[in-house]
Amino acid sequence: MQVAAVDVAPGRAGEGSGMISQAMQDYLKVIYKLQKERHEEGAVTNSLIAEEMEIAAPSATNMIKKLSEIQLVEHTPYRGVTLTEAGEKIALEILRHHRLIELYLAEALGYSWDLVDAEAEKLEHVISEEFEQRIDEALGFPTIDPHGAPIPSFKGVVNHQNHLPLSKLEPGQRAVIQQVSDSDPELLRYVDKLGLKLGMEMLVQDRAPFNGPLKLRIDEGQERSMGLEVASHIFVRVLG
Repeated sequence: MQVAAVDVAPGRAGEGSGMISQAMQDYLKVIYKLQKERHEEGAVTNSLIAEEMEIAAPSATNMIKKLSEIQLVEHTPYRGVTLTEAGEKIALEILRHHRLIELYLAEALGYSWDLVDAEAEKLEHVISEEFEQRIDEALGFPTIDPHGAPIPSFKGVVNHQNHLPLSKLEPGQRAVIQQVSDSDPELLRYVDKLGLKLGMEMLVQDRAPFNGPLKLRIDEGQERSMGLEVASHIFVRVLG
């Protein structure tokens, strides 16, 4: 796939003449995700980007400078890094590729949800626009990936949902699982081992004091206990 660094509007991020590297695309995607996760928590800093990408801080600083020079990000001292309109369009296209591939791997090829992220990382940069559209059509034009995260539309529209972390619920509240964080494959395997799935309804029966575990009742009266660390990565829609 070829993605333009400039002059990406109107149209898709992949149209135009200036090209950017896969590494640049990865940075833009990470910055976009951090902006959405931290919109109420503060700036997206170079050090935060470096930590998220597991690289040295000077490497992140150098790349941010390059992205700023081609007007894909804005970097303001003490206010952090933000995507420009052009940078966000590219990030959304890569994210769309990634999440469509994840869903295709899960539904068509039988990959478990803890394995799809790593495979999608390898493929997201290289699929053509036609291949992307065929996957989209074959899957029935889906709106969420295997973890419940929204898939950006062809035009770059994202249907964000304000789901609550399960860790915020109190005893007596009922909820439906809408999304599970895909940042840690080990966590996904643990959630799967507990038998928790997207769309599953649950009741919070008890919440132990001093950050103790939640006691949940799920389908058919089964009970599960879960620490708040795990529960903070499961996002739900509260019922009633």
